[in-house]
Amino acid sequence: MQKRSRIFSCALLTTLVAASVVRAETISFADAVSTLAQACSTDIKKHCKGVNLANNSIQQCLQQHQAEVSPTCTTTLGEVTNSIQQRLEAQASVTKICREDAARVCHDVALGEANLVNCLARATEVVGKKCSQVITDAGWR
Repeated sequence: MQKRSRIFSCALLTTLVAASVVRAETISFADAVSTLAQACSTDIKKHCKGVNLANNSIQQCLQQHQAEVSPTCTTTLGEVTNSIQQRLEAQASVTKICREDAARVCHDVALGEANLVNCLARATEVVGKKCSQVITDAGWR
């Protein structure tokens, strides 16, 4: 019975890890705030009461009190931080990664990065896999 329980636990853990690895979408800034509020509200009230939301102050406060913060909050903070960082990196690299697709598909679009991104985001069937993924990771699709 104990062996069966361990096997089930290992299978469940493997499934959860695989599901988190497969997830390619990044989190929006609004969703990040909501997720952190849900997972960390008790810790924020206890350790970071009155801390301003600006300039990553809540994140810094939670990290300063990491030893006292709940494991759920710590895990969620790490996941949210990584996802936001991935989104920012994708936004910064869209122009470079999608350069060839933009020249091929959006050559008649008015100048400006926003116009180019809109064109590439709409051209889902004709842009390359890397370009499509970076647009998705940037949160523009």
